Amino acid sequence: MSAHTVSTPTHERCVTSYAARTQYKPGEVRPPHIKVKDAIDIHCHAHEGQQNPYDLARRASLAEMKGILFKSIPGDDPAKAVRDVQEDVNRWAEKEAVEPVQCWSAYVCGRQMAPVTSAIVSEMIDRGVNAIWLPVFTHAITLSTVGTYQRFIDGNSAAGWHGPVPWDKAVAIGHYNLDEKGELKPAVKEIVRICADRNVALFFGHATHKEIYKLAEEVDKVGLARAVIDHPYSPFLNVSPEMMKELSKIGIFFNFTWDELSPLLGVDPQIMYNTIREVGPEHFTLSSDAGEPLFPDSVEAMRLVRGYMEAFGLNQDELYTVCTKNPAKVVGMALG
Repeated sequence: MSAHTVSTPTHERCVTSYAARTQYKPGEVRPPHIKVKDAIDIHCHAHEGQQNPYDLARRASLAEMKGILFKSIPGDDPAKAVRDVQEDVNRWAEKEAVEPVQCWSAYVCGRQMAPVTSAIVSEMIDRGVNAIWLPVFTHAITLSTVGTYQRFIDGNSAAGWHGPVPWDKAVAIGHYNLDEKGELKPAVKEIVRICADRNVALFFGHATHKEIYKLAEEVDKVGLARAVIDHPYSPFLNVSPEMMKELSKIGIFFNFTWDELSPLLGVDPQIMYNTIREVGPEHFTLSSDAGEPLFPDSVEAMRLVRGYMEAFGLNQDELYTVCTKNPAKVVGMALG
């Protein structure tokens, strides 16, 4: 994987950021109405031990967000779980005389080291999910970059965390989208086709550059219009602006996240803004990738990532493109 630097030394970063933060004047902030009106978060976490999906949907409605795509939520049937959240927020919103946020569900392939199969993807789409993620936490690049739970290494109930795993072992125990010949595995190729046929969004997950290019070829071949590369500046993907320019030609969206800007990853917002400006806002979305207790809730994370990009130079039309227009395309929402 190529080394693409997205962080900046503290002193230099202070120089570039000070002008942005001192000149950014969005108006008085009155939570929970916090500059996220009409925003659609296409990468939200709300599974066990994270933010409560019911509470989040209400907060997002008060903040006048348009939608939330739940990447994760408790239970084995994400479509049903999100329908329950939608019914709850609809009832609450009617009493409060506010517009309820629209909620969508997703399915992540390979969770808990489960096999990646086109059959389960078809089943989940039949149940009502709106998006599919290829392997993320259990992908070999994740295991080799940051490690994983000890139980995934030992194959038992061992507690604790295991650090980065050698690549060969990571491929042996985790997920990888290519076969021995460097081609997409049949199940993965079929998943791309299913997403195209069913008009469902496909997120590439944590994929190496070789996988990204092979997935892009298949996306182009089958005419999938809702393909997304998440947090391209995370260490799992490290997608350069040059790669983005190349991949954008077939309509792939690049989803920048609050996670990338957070202290835990530390991407320089100036570099993120420069990339959007260089490649073109029409190819980007902004989302939270929030839910963990160390992060703000997803509504606040959306305010932050949107606010950073506004402070560094995106105008109101461009912010609408990356926060609403493009995310609406990903989830298939018609805008009035």
